Amino acid sequence: MAGTPTFATPPGFLGITRQDPGAGFCIAGVPLDIGTTNRAGTRDGPAAIRRASRMLVDGVHPQHWTDPRNLDIADIGDFAIALGDIPASLALIEQQAAACAHIISLGGEHLVTLPLLRALARRGGGPVGLLHMDAHVDTWETNFGQSLAHGSVFFHAINEGLVDPKRMIQVGIRSPVDRETWDWTLAQGVTVVTAQEAHEATPAALAARVRGVLGAAPCYLSFDIDALDPAFAPGTGTPEVGGLATWQAQGLLRRLDGLAWAGMDLVEVSPAHDQAEITALAGATMAWEYLALLAKG
Repeated sequence: MAGTPTFATPPGFLGITRQDPGAGFCIAGVPLDIGTTNRAGTRDGPAAIRRASRMLVDGVHPQHWTDPRNLDIADIGDFAIALGDIPASLALIEQQAAACAHIISLGGEHLVTLPLLRALARRGGGPVGLLHMDAHVDTWETNFGQSLAHGSVFFHAINEGLVDPKRMIQVGIRSPVDRETWDWTLAQGVTVVTAQEAHEATPAALAARVRGVLGAAPCYLSFDIDALDPAFAPGTGTPEVGGLATWQAQGLLRRLDGLAWAGMDLVEVSPAHDQAEITALAGATMAWEYLALLAKG
């Protein structure tokens, strides 16, 4: 056991105290919440994930034998946003993210992925491959009557050339979707793995499929916490039954070392609907698994 109790761990992710945006890997909170669901929002998601990450600092996991805190890593705090102004908020997020070499973002709702991908492209990193873990395709042209919303983020990312749809794979999809959006997504070349397909495969088989799509070129991970079943992640705005278990998501991520990861976001943690911090802890753990891949590599 660690000599310092977890409640005494510093407030940065994994207790990280360094705040230098010039670090090789930067953790940043992006508390964007534009209110496009009928449930309480995600603006406190970054803080909740950081608090829950205290549970992960007691040693290392034998699956990895690596400690992400040994990376050239900093927690640079939360990005500034323009409250109530979506385009201005996206521009601010992009500007701040572009100054960082490698972002691990704690959201905030899923729209934060769009400016993060724009920043990556600005640094010469796009179009990238994409592993998108989610209950929803998020390729609607509009969502809740808005063009810029958490359900349209990858419609824009594909159309802006930020991701290569032929190197894009979605895992955990199970929400209702109109046929036009579904057909458009497949027509772009996106690979969709439904939650049912994921349940019927082993994590090793699923990882092999992901690797086959992403290839050797730079790729990005966007992890919506509602990829997990509400039994494992109740604290989210749009829960969908039949999702992945936490062990399945971990089993997949742990087998994706050696890929050319260029960034990650963990989104849609909504603490107002959480129970005993299990959603925040799941989110913190998925970010920890990603960092472990980087440390292992």
